[in-house]
Amino acid sequence: MAHADSHSHPHAQSHSHVPSRETESGALKAALALIVAFMVVEVTAGILASSLALLSDAAHMLTDAVALAMSLAAARLAARPAGGALTYGLGRAEILSAQANGLTLLVLSVLIVIDGVRRLISPPVVHAKPVLIVALAGIVVNLAVAAIMARGSGKHRSLNFEGSYRHIITDLYGFIATAAAAGVILATGFERADALASLIIAGLLLTSAYGLLMSSGRVFMEAAPAGLDPEQIGRTLASQPGVVEVHDLHVWEVTSGFAALSAHVVVKAGDDCHERRRALRQVVDDRFGIDHTTLQVDHDAAPQAPLQIEVPERE
Repeated sequence: MAHADSHSHPHAQSHSHVPSRETESGALKAALALIVAFMVVEVTAGILASSLALLSDAAHMLTDAVALAMSLAAARLAARPAGGALTYGLGRAEILSAQANGLTLLVLSVLIVIDGVRRLISPPVVHAKPVLIVALAGIVVNLAVAAIMARGSGKHRSLNFEGSYRHIITDLYGFIATAAAAGVILATGFERADALASLIIAGLLLTSAYGLLMSSGRVFMEAAPAGLDPEQIGRTLASQPGVVEVHDLHVWEVTSGFAALSAHVVVKAGDDCHERRRALRQVVDDRFGIDHTTLQVDHDAAPQAPLQIEVPERE
């Protein structure tokens, strides 16, 4: 006889190691306000100073603002209860947001590379002093935003929050590169430093885009969460007392911090399958941090006595 058991959670935020969406949303709102205010200042300064590096940072800050807004919207959708056809709820709205953030970083980096190469060939006059002032101010603002987001996320971030956080961090590095370029121009007059700084910024954007697209792609392809080896999990389950065989093992990630597992387990004939199932579920939770499990448990077929046929003796 087969027995199935599910230990379910309607939302990813029910897991203790994932920060609450309320905490992350508060940090996102504060970060969005700072980013939008400074972006207006930076666009104005970039146009007046004719600095591609500064305008590149401003464009990235625009994507920061969009990313933060998308993250807030996705978090609200993901917080809705599961129901109807959406048995897992809208948790993957956050993964869609992370993937969109990765795509915007990718597109923006390509555009910056194209314009940066053009300006390397024919560099415009760059007014380095206002660029330096704005870039230094940008470093301060982005440090403040990064600190707010770091406090609001804790040790473990949702992928949705991580997408916005990477925007902020790459923007911080971009401001550092822009300030360095402005300093070089002031000291040496080497105006191609501005274009070189924009190419460095593009490289940072590409790195962040790759990480976000790979992470969100793993979730959509229903791969096992990073750091979890299904073969190791299977071997661990198969080594438990009373377990004869484990097959049809599946491990996937519903959304950030919400891993799920299902498997078919065969236990020894005569064993208490309910107790075996509870023990196996506890092993998966304790050793691998997966507390959403669905286990179908069957008894091993009991050995049957050989069929004996009596043949009457002939008289």
